[in-house]
Amino acid sequence: MSGVTALIAAAGSGERLGLGPKAFVRVGGLTLLELTVAAVRGAASEIVVAVPAEHLATARQLAPEATIVSGGADRQATVRAMLAASHGDMVLVHDVARPFLTPAVLRRVLVAVEETGAATAALAPADTVVMAEQGDVVQRELLRLVQTPQGFRRALLSEAHEAAVKAGVSATDDAALVRRLGLAVALVEGSPLLSKLTVAGDLPLFEALHAVWLKETGVTERAAR
Repeated sequence: MSGVTALIAAAGSGERLGLGPKAFVRVGGLTLLELTVAAVRGAASEIVVAVPAEHLATARQLAPEATIVSGGADRQATVRAMLAASHGDMVLVHDVARPFLTPAVLRRVLVAVEETGAATAALAPADTVVMAEQGDVVQRELLRLVQTPQGFRRALLSEAHEAAVKAGVSATDDAALVRRLGLAVALVEGSPLLSKLTVAGDLPLFEALHAVWLKETGVTERAAR
């Protein structure tokens, strides 16, 4: 799709995982970076990846079609660095720790961005949710688990980041920065495949998700390289 930039945040050290940066962890024979680039390739005319500065050369070998930049001191700084290195009018921000992105989710996010300017993939919780201290049950129909990708018009995302820098505000994702401007972020249906790799115990699940993802997308190991 012309004018779509995919920003892949892969600059974390992976301390909780204990296997080094998540971008280079392998699932099904491929790194998470290779899998994520393969997942966004069909939707984006430009791909920018941020990795730790000491791993720039490795990332360039694994993703030669992408622009590779050094990550910042935190996630927001990393996204700003990727924005500065990119040009598309529509921007998708995606985490390398969620490699199993499907074309259906991508389409839903992009369509919503066309209509509203900002959107994120999200899932309704399947489990009962309670308040930690009181034990009161929260209506799960009112809750959503926010995932990535998150999509934005470039000007809107840039404005949200600039406002956050001026205010000294940090947030866990880009959608929260847009909401700080008093603007709505559309929620579109995500996918259970977009689980986030966090600790080493997640790896067996990721191997299983990888098999399902291959069936859904038709991506082959050769195509992912």
